[in-house]
Amino acid sequence: MGAFFTGALVLAGSALMLIAAIGVVRMPDLFTRMQATTKAATLGAGLVMLGTAVHFATFGVTTRAVAAIAFVLLTAPIAAHLLGRAAYFLGVPLWDGSVRDELRDRYDWETHILASEVRPESPLPADHPPAQTPPP
Repeated sequence: MGAFFTGALVLAGSALMLIAAIGVVRMPDLFTRMQATTKAATLGAGLVMLGTAVHFATFGVTTRAVAAIAFVLLTAPIAAHLLGRAAYFLGVPLWDGSVRDELRDRYDWETHILASEVRPESPLPADHPPAQTPPP
């Protein structure tokens, strides 16, 4: 029974990683590729590590597997967010079929300030230029 459960976990994790790899090839732009890869690969790696913990069923291996799962779950979304933010601010183009660009009018390309980052105690001066479109 344990071998069946281990195999099912590893197979499901491998399938999710395959979906992530297909997402990298099929998605149209960097941002959708990162979304597909982060979600599917994080869950896939977690399931493979969980299958490893079930297979060996020792305290040392289980502890390491749980630590690895926690590390991946905590770091992968943060890394994807930072890479996506950096790519957007560097001017990586969105896919033509993108429905919405939430940051378009909220980012000032000269001062590199997001409108949401301005705190009430330090408002922008009245002569502050409006947000501009990214450079070509």
